[in-house]
This record gives sequence, C-alpha cells and structure tokens, in this order.
Amino acid sequence: MKIAILSRNRRLYSTRRLVEACTKRGHEVRVIDILKCYIDIASDSPAIWYMGELLEDFDAVIPRIGASVTHYGLAVIRQFEMMGVYCLTESIALGRSRDKLRALQLLSRKGIGLPKTSFAYNVHDAKELIKLVGGTPLVLKLCEGTQGRGIVLAETQKAAESVIEAFRELRAEFLVQEFIKEANGSDLRCFVIGDKVVAAMERTAAEGEFRSNLHRGGSAKLAKLTPTERRTAIKAAQTMGLQVAGVDLLRSSRGPLVMEVNSSPGLEGIEGATHKDIADAIVAFVEENARPNANKTRGKG
Repeated sequence: MKIAILSRNRRLYSTRRLVEACTKRGHEVRVIDILKCYIDIASDSPAIWYMGELLEDFDAVIPRIGASVTHYGLAVIRQFEMMGVYCLTESIALGRSRDKLRALQLLSRKGIGLPKTSFAYNVHDAKELIKLVGGTPLVLKLCEGTQGRGIVLAETQKAAESVIEAFRELRAEFLVQEFIKEANGSDLRCFVIGDKVVAAMERTAAEGEFRSNLHRGGSAKLAKLTPTERRTAIKAAQTMGLQVAGVDLLRSSRGPLVMEVNSSPGLEGIEGATHKDIADAIVAFVEENARPNANKTRGKG
C-alpha cells in the first residue's frame, strides 16, 4: 500500500513509530506536512499539491493533526476524502472531537457518563454556572485547550468567580465542570482502535498538580479496565465517529465519566506504559479497512 501520514514534524515519536510500522509491514510511506499542501478545488477532478508535486495514487491517509492547525487540517482531509482516498480519521469525526462543547453534547445525547458541565457565552452571573455543577471545588476549561493547557482548578467560590471573570474579559469560550474528588488526581487513557480497546494506562498527576497529563509531569502505568469502562471508551469513540481515539475516563462513585475523546492520541506514553506495539496495530487496522471511497463522509465534513 501507499500510505500518507499527515504530520507537521516527522521527528515526533508518534510519527516515527507509524513510519516504522508501515515500513516493517512492507508499505510505501510518506510524511506530509499539511501546511505545505495546497488544494485544487475548482477543477473537475479534486487534487492536492505538495511543494509543486501532485499527490496521487495514495491508498490511505493517517492524519496526525495538531490542535493549532485543525482548521486547515480538516480542509486537507476533506480533499483527500473527495478524491476517494481512505482516511483513518475522517474530517467530521476530527471536527467533532476538537470542539469540546459539541463533543460533550454528542456524548450526553448517547447517555454516556460525563462530569456535570455548564457553559455560557456571556456570563452575567458566575454564581449560576457554579451552582449548576454542584459548587466548588470545580474545574474551568478553555474550549480550545490541549495537553492540560487552559485548565484551572478553582477550590473556592471566590476563586471560581475570579477565573470566570478573567475568561469573560478575554472573550474566551470555556466550560465549567464538577471536580471528581474520588479520582484522586488520576485518570484512564483508553486507546481505541475500531471496536476494541487495545491498551489502557492509568495516569497520575505529579505532586502539587491536579492535571494527570504526561506533558505536565504525570506518571503512567498499565491499567486493567472493568467491562463498563471498556464499553464506555468504545461507545465514546464511536459516538465521535473515530476509528482511532484516546478516550480519557475518570473513575467516579457513579461509574466511569468521559473527560475527553482525543482524535490524535500520542503513542509514546501508552506504548511505554503498556509495552504494546500500538503503531503496528494502527497500520494493521488500515490494511484491513482501506479501500477507495470507504469513508462515510466523503469530503462532506
């Protein structure tokens, strides 16, 4: 197969591992920087050009789109879909997962467990938002944040009101969520491929930190999931329409709660904690499913 990996940096661990897995399995693989792509929309036959070269004859595309380039990344994926190329992460699925508010609304519609969450564009009374999630302590999240950035723990009413006021002054969109105390600073990262959880790790926040992200100094170890946690992770990924996803869960007194569904989950932490070859599993899934015009969205995202 001829496979394209859409990545801004070929030296990133996840990109390197996917290239290794493709090569090991006998495929022709190429890393493409999406910001160096340009799109021929007006022609009778949709096309993508890359640094003066027409990109053609690809059997599959594996998108690794960073949050900072989501908008243009979606356009490039849609163009590949219009060209009939199989995209592991479809444009609509990526767009859903990157919009935190929309993602939570979709998960809620499917009855998936979530932390109590409130949202408002123009907050006149911060007290009402705080009341909706059960009071403090609570967590405030910027809708555009990634890797733990833009997340604040407010332990008192006054602190929460101050942060809400600050976000409002910046005209930032944000969510207010209940703080799940019983999680004890830990969460679960469930790596979903297709209809299976192929690996799971428990991440624990560093001392003095409440965010468990590995980029924030958190630690990770192999996790054993309950059947309910496994089903929740799979259902969350499928609700987004993602074939590959990192689903973050919190263990709470009322069962597993979904914090986020990541459409470009990193491989370094999960492979290190579980000693599983996730990159190889991703490429194997592409082999089984890649065929022309197989995407459901076909560029309509």
